[in-house]
Amino acid sequence: MELEKLAYKDAFRRLQEIQQLIEGNKLDVDELSTVLKEATALLKVCKDKLFVVSEETTKILEGLS
Repeated sequence: MELEKLAYKDAFRRLQEIQQLIEGNKLDVDELSTVLKEATALLKVCKDKLFVVSEETTKILEGLS
């Protein structure tokens, strides 16, 4: 699945899973690099989605004034 099409809650859930893997020392060095790259991409997806919602909310609220 393309990350851009991933729902925010699913991206966030995967980030939580990655956090648990890292904190639980369940990854070897080779896996860590791959998982950190995935986490970085997921963080960008979440950030972009939050930015869009923030912009839309601002426009809606400005329309009420």
